[in-house]
Amino acid sequence: MRSGGSALNPRRWWRSAGFAWAGIRHVYRSQANFRIEVWAGVLALGAAWGLRAPIAPVALACALVLSLELINSALEAVVDLSSPELHPLAKIAKDAAAGAVLLAAIGALVVGAAVLGPPLWRWWRLGAG
Repeated sequence: MRSGGSALNPRRWWRSAGFAWAGIRHVYRSQANFRIEVWAGVLALGAAWGLRAPIAPVALACALVLSLELINSALEAVVDLSSPELHPLAKIAKDAAAGAVLLAAIGALVVGAAVLGPPLWRWWRLGAG
């Protein structure tokens, strides 16, 4: 279906945003990994806020992981639609998309350690001493 009107039309923007939220809701309801990643992100952002650490790198790392998980879910759905039977190329596509999420998650852990580690260490040392 073609979309009509200007990209700056607020009505068109809200309609598009509604479709995007529908996709996010579907993935949240149907994918356990996405739910885990959402709540891990909430905890990481809460820790950054509570420790007065920079929030932007943590938020960006969380957004990257969640975005790639959404793309992974979309790719899996398209592969399942186009190749309902097992096929080696379908497996490669799904595994590669899952690998992208894994790499982003590892990167997010590194960002979390770098950004949250020092203030968490200071907080722990002050509480223990």
